[in-house]
Amino acid sequence: MPSTRSPRRALTAAVALLALTTTATACGADAAAGAQTKELRYQGSVGQVTLPELAADLGYLGDVKLNWIGNVTGGPADIQATATGQSDFGGAFNGAIVKLQAANAPITAVVSYYGSDAQTFQGYYVLDGSPIRGPRDLIGKRVGMNTLGAHAEAVLRTWLARGGLTAAEIGTVELVALPPVNTEQSLRARQIDVAVLGGVIRDKAVANGGIRTVFTDYELLGAFSAGSYVFRDDFLTRNPDTVRTFVTAVGKAIEWARTQPRETVVARLKAIIAKRGRNEDTTLVEYWKSSGVAEPGGLITDREFATWIDWLADTGELKGERPKPSDLYTNRFNAAATPGGGA
Repeated sequence: MPSTRSPRRALTAAVALLALTTTATACGADAAAGAQTKELRYQGSVGQVTLPELAADLGYLGDVKLNWIGNVTGGPADIQATATGQSDFGGAFNGAIVKLQAANAPITAVVSYYGSDAQTFQGYYVLDGSPIRGPRDLIGKRVGMNTLGAHAEAVLRTWLARGGLTAAEIGTVELVALPPVNTEQSLRARQIDVAVLGGVIRDKAVANGGIRTVFTDYELLGAFSAGSYVFRDDFLTRNPDTVRTFVTAVGKAIEWARTQPRETVVARLKAIIAKRGRNEDTTLVEYWKSSGVAEPGGLITDREFATWIDWLADTGELKGERPKPSDLYTNRFNAAATPGGGA
């Protein structure tokens, strides 16, 4: 007989069980060894360079090593892997972090790693000949995005609601999960009506021509950091110095990329991809412009969580008392939070 257990309850139970077993076994091993973990398991992104990878290449991680265990296409899956112990850190849209923590996952955000600004943003694109121009034009249409329940969906639903659509009308908009590298082609093949494109993937698609912007998250919300890296709480307790090294290194990588000429950053990213030998195309990073992170050194602010807490509560996805933004993240591992210790 098939199980009727909900995915949320299953995740909650899995996280609770893993938290108990991981804490018991790992704490004992660390205590016996008398040392903190110096290797961090993580998931990467095909044809792109993450900030931790850039930080490692720049030498900012010191004796902390990264252990790539594979690639991931969406933030929710990345942080779920962290919550269940398959990786040591993961990154996702802040709204996805709110939802996972609401499901009792023992994770805490420690540093921002992507966002939207005038140079780097997520746009909602249609073919040049499309009749779609405003929120009401999306009723009954298909929108392709990299993952559901995260940044692209939250921004879209916010735009539709601000455009006057009812909950029932918003519900007619079909959301389609697509790998980022396939979204442009799906739009051109008319398999979807709107494509959500961000960062270097967006820039490449725009350069190819034949598409136009309906709106962008930057136009809707202004400049903001949108996603954070998280660790499990037990990992933070056992390895504070390792986490401090990681967070500060990511912050330094953000500032290095922010202050270097674009050509210097692109050359470095291409060199990193070539060195790691994963048989990847370097075309995407040629379109790099910025990380989009708003605050110095990747510092996290209440606003970056409050916006999505309110949205999730208003749409009924958060039950009970709304969490405080400050309960979801910490800047205590970031040197940029200390006067004179900026990245």
